[in-house]
Amino acid sequence: MEEQRERGPAHWWRYGPPWWNRAADPEPHPARLPWRSTVLLTAFVLVGSNFAAHAQPHRVPLDGYARVLLLVASVLLLWRQRHPVAVAFGTSGVALVYLGAGYPYGPVFLTVAVGCFSAVVTGHRRAAWSALALLWAGHALVALWLYRRLPPQGDRAASVGQEIVVATWMLVVVALSEVVRVRREQWARERADRAEAARRRADEERLRIARELHDVLAHSISVINVQAGMGLALLDSDPEQARTALTTIKAASKEALGEVRQVLDTLRAPGAAPRAPAPGLGRLPELVEQAAAAGLAVEVRGTPPHLPPGTDLAAFRIVQEALTNVVRHSGSRHARVRLDHDGTALGLRIDDDGPATGGDAGGSGNGLAGMRERAAALGGTIEAGPRSDGGFRVLAVLPLHTGEDQ
Repeated sequence: MEEQRERGPAHWWRYGPPWWNRAADPEPHPARLPWRSTVLLTAFVLVGSNFAAHAQPHRVPLDGYARVLLLVASVLLLWRQRHPVAVAFGTSGVALVYLGAGYPYGPVFLTVAVGCFSAVVTGHRRAAWSALALLWAGHALVALWLYRRLPPQGDRAASVGQEIVVATWMLVVVALSEVVRVRREQWARERADRAEAARRRADEERLRIARELHDVLAHSISVINVQAGMGLALLDSDPEQARTALTTIKAASKEALGEVRQVLDTLRAPGAAPRAPAPGLGRLPELVEQAAAAGLAVEVRGTPPHLPPGTDLAAFRIVQEALTNVVRHSGSRHARVRLDHDGTALGLRIDDDGPATGGDAGGSGNGLAGMRERAAALGGTIEAGPRSDGGFRVLAVLPLHTGEDQ
């Protein structure tokens, strides 16, 4: 819907027309010669100059030499995108020769305007200004001093008003060119910002999926690992207990496959609704049962309030990851989960009595980093570290009201 609303005049004004976006594409590619527009301009200049000649009988009539000059000035515009500086000076020079030969005023100035306009919008401002200044100075020199030596015969000196008109016309060309140049730079910045925002959203989505997969797989594989070890140890001495361990492995692997499939479904159909609801603290008893199957007794105190979906998922994953770390990295077989809320924030506290087994007290860096990223994304905080009595504590504070429930 948002993309549809951006279509139309507002989208055009903010990001520029599609053909201009392609012209400003940073990918290196050879610029095409603007044949169509140049042909139309050439036809307009040649036909318009004929009409101008009829309206100015006191000027030198158009002849073959005049038409060659008009054609040269128009054809130069073919290279206005590849060589804007040369075209700006070239069209100004040809126009000055044309006027110095006494030919009628008219559309020849259009070639100068287009050439200088292209130079300005491509960043060659000084070159365009210099080309226009050269044309104005040359025209003033011819109209105020050299008119006696140049055709047409009997020509009179131009008035100050005529020179002001010419100067005003050139200033209008420069002003319009500068407006377009500034707007083009704004379009480029808008497109760059939009591309950067798209890349940032893609990075955030990849990070979210990585966290989901880590939390799902780490917990389930930890349960499977513990139960597999138990099953191998009891396979000969207590086959019934080994069967129970294998049943737990089957259930844990099935659940892990289901959650992984749900995460992958969001990649295949980003805009589609999920087939199953995202897990939340309502599944905390199920999480406690899975931990018990891995040999970890979990005591839960407090009841969760009604939470927005994003906060509910983050809270569940934080508890899941904390309990997984207890199973994997703590010698304690007992953990405590406490839930507190005061109407503005949800507090989660997960404790175990330790001691840590190995050097990863509290878990690996990826798990703790994932918990911190989840909390930070909602405007919350995570504190994790060893307690003074030798255990480990994870303390999370998540706001109850986020942007998603506005």
